[in-house]
Amino acid sequence: MKMRFSGWLGAVLVGAVVVIALVSLVWTPYDPTLAQPGSRLSGPTADHILGTDRFGRDTASRIMAGAKITVFVGLIAVGIAGLIGIPLGILAGMRRDTWVEALVMRGADVVLAFPALLLAIIAGAVWGPSTLTAMIAIGISGIPSFARVARSGTLQVVTQDYIASARISAVPGWKVAVRHVLPNIAGLIIVQASVYFALAILAEAGLSYLGLGTPPPAASWGRMLQDAQSLLSTDPLQALWPGLAIAATVLGFNLLGDALRDALDPRMKGATR
Repeated sequence: MKMRFSGWLGAVLVGAVVVIALVSLVWTPYDPTLAQPGSRLSGPTADHILGTDRFGRDTASRIMAGAKITVFVGLIAVGIAGLIGIPLGILAGMRRDTWVEALVMRGADVVLAFPALLLAIIAGAVWGPSTLTAMIAIGISGIPSFARVARSGTLQVVTQDYIASARISAVPGWKVAVRHVLPNIAGLIIVQASVYFALAILAEAGLSYLGLGTPPPAASWGRMLQDAQSLLSTDPLQALWPGLAIAATVLGFNLLGDALRDALDPRMKGATR
């Protein structure tokens, strides 16, 4: 599988975020939640390479801890969306023109009417704002997109002769789905997961910024942007670092998703933009 330069750049950005998140599990320069009032709002120094926030907390440590939350939220949200959406999409594709397909796709349309933000507000009102409620809301809002992608791929696969042979041989439908359909739509699913990971990161950052995601004092890039809002005129670096982290991570997943789509889709090979 060959990827363009942009794909490798995306892979490097994604890899860097993942490595930082893993490192933050065992080490950060300082405790991300430790307030040091005597060092508040200090600029970049040898001790604090990205400076400190208004409570004296080390910004670099909080960026690292925020990467951990970002990767965790993305994985869980994509996992929820994929584990529910993919089987439903395959089921709808294999039961085309039946009440099963109609039920699945109309259900997906209903979920699409409730964006992640609205679901997070509802979940937050019931269970309180938290990282868990944000992950669940983002994951549920992604189910329709995974279902539609899986259904689209399944519709192409089920027209193949080997699927007809399997059905004539009375192979159970679930075996056909697992042995034939799922492996052949894996490329589509990987691309969708990469793209939705970026959307999940943006959604989590937006929810945290609005106070509906990760609560303080935990480090979250969206929460860091919210804390920096009142300091934009006096200390713009407080917003620059988490903003760059979000932008670089989303850019990385988008570039990687585009490259994977081009590499895994035979129709895109040799295409130029």
